[in-house]
Amino acid sequence: MKQTEMNLPRWDMMGVYPGLESPEFEAAFRSIIGSIDHLADLFDRYNVGYSEPAPVDQAGVEAFEAVTLAYNTLLDDLRTVSAYIRSFVATESQNSLAQARLSELQQHSVRLSKLSTRFTAWIGSLDVESLIERSELARSHAFRLRKTKLSASHLMSQQEEALAAELAVTGSSAWTKLHNNFTSQLLVPVELEGRRQQLPMSMVRNLAYNPDREVRRRAYEAELAAWREAAVPIAAALNSIKGETNTLSARRGWEAPLAMALFENNIDRPTLDAMMLAAREAFPDFRRYLRAKARLLGLPALAWYDLFAPVGKETRLWPFDEAAHFIVEQFGTFSAKLQEFGKRAFAERWIDAEPRAGKRDGAFCMSLRRDESRILMNYQPSFNAVRTLAHELGHAYHNLNLAARSPLQRLTPMTLAETASIFCETVVQQAALHNAGRGDQLIILETSLQSACQVVVDITSRFLFEQRVFEQRRRRELSVDEFNQLMLEAQRETYGDGLDPQALHPFMWASKPHYYSSTFYNFPYMFGLLFGLGLYARYQADPEAFKASYDELLSSTGMGEAAELAARFGIDIRTPDFWRSSLDIIRAHIDRFEVLAQQQTA
Repeated sequence: MKQTEMNLPRWDMMGVYPGLESPEFEAAFRSIIGSIDHLADLFDRYNVGYSEPAPVDQAGVEAFEAVTLAYNTLLDDLRTVSAYIRSFVATESQNSLAQARLSELQQHSVRLSKLSTRFTAWIGSLDVESLIERSELARSHAFRLRKTKLSASHLMSQQEEALAAELAVTGSSAWTKLHNNFTSQLLVPVELEGRRQQLPMSMVRNLAYNPDREVRRRAYEAELAAWREAAVPIAAALNSIKGETNTLSARRGWEAPLAMALFENNIDRPTLDAMMLAAREAFPDFRRYLRAKARLLGLPALAWYDLFAPVGKETRLWPFDEAAHFIVEQFGTFSAKLQEFGKRAFAERWIDAEPRAGKRDGAFCMSLRRDESRILMNYQPSFNAVRTLAHELGHAYHNLNLAARSPLQRLTPMTLAETASIFCETVVQQAALHNAGRGDQLIILETSLQSACQVVVDITSRFLFEQRVFEQRRRRELSVDEFNQLMLEAQRETYGDGLDPQALHPFMWASKPHYYSSTFYNFPYMFGLLFGLGLYARYQADPEAFKASYDELLSSTGMGEAAELAARFGIDIRTPDFWRSSLDIIRAHIDRFEVLAQQQTA
């Protein structure tokens, strides 16, 4: 094994609890159960739940403050215990103890889910404006209270909501767990280096970045064959999750699951439509990029398995330690606070970077406790991995700025959850681009455009797919072939002539975990990229003014509508112009990429 592939870190969870079997963890786990009992007692004492509208008196203020303080404390403690268990499930899916403790926690979380519903119904019955006027705690939670009152108007009856919470454990949550565990343990037979091998799916998918097209093709065909063989239970999971969402969103009075997703993401339909219009206008530009990449690779057109192909050999490899040093250095160009945070994340071993069997694919950041996070990725010594690492550290920096807020204030929608990650990624990318020679500039631009193409073009295909699945799932379950057909239609509609139409990926619905968790876990990524680029442009225009308000913005992402927070920077997200200006930054990169590609092939 090359040195650049060795000594990749695993995250340190020992500082949280010594182990899943330790007395310390057991005490924390039992404390969560006790806190749920205590919260339930408080709810009963103060009659928290479905009630007739009533004015708020002093007793009502005291009840609200006692319940809210206890609720916030429980949510903080639960975050740590849950993240700790999930750190094992995500890296060792075969760990039966971790799976058992997660299942046990989910069972207890049903009670908390019921209490949450009661809390929502209770807030819906209160005169929220009067409460905000009379209570400092309510004033500090004003946005969440107003949002919760609107949520209350979409509740089913108390009995129906309780039943839905109980059934979720053996319904959507169980199907989600099946997908995560089943796909993380898939072993794929693939022929490499003249011999047949069994590799984890995450490693096979990583071969999409291999410089040898034959290796990429073999991995792609092996991946499709593995998904085809495994498709029946995965299709059952998708049918069940989307069917449940359709049923519950209709019973709760939502026009469609999309309306619910927009509400949860703190944006409205005009904002989504404006962004999607600007994205569609940019598709021809992304196809220019894809055709230029094909020319660089000496191909008439890119196949799906060429999307992540390197366009040359980086003159600089990026071992993990060098990547860490570079990221910390560039974070320092923005602020000392961001730089010190970066140093701390690496020194305290917040990152699990080693690909291995049983570890889930992709990358994510999870808040752990107070201002600490943990980051999972599957690191390769390339600039693309450097960007991913900077991106996930941006999420952790966001968590750092949210740390002073209560859990109810920290409830950041996905649309705004990408704000710091895109910004940090852009800071690191621009620095690498500035310091690189012509050949590496091409590679860095390719890495950036490859990601942007995924977030704008591919995300649109995923959005269209999910929208159509919801529509058709109202009538009946869909077959594996029907899921495949919908996926291919969405890919042809978005990628157009940028890709070989005979070499697409019909099983993307099986490989993307996003479909098996939150509803419409796709368009918020596009929002995040374009909003983050727009903020970076504001930073370039007036660095000092931007720095003065940036951290406060990050700390407030759970405390306002996206349009309101954007207005602080003079941004109107309900018109296409802002989104077009962000896409103009990407268009400029495409123009530069085409020039460098032309020089390379001349």
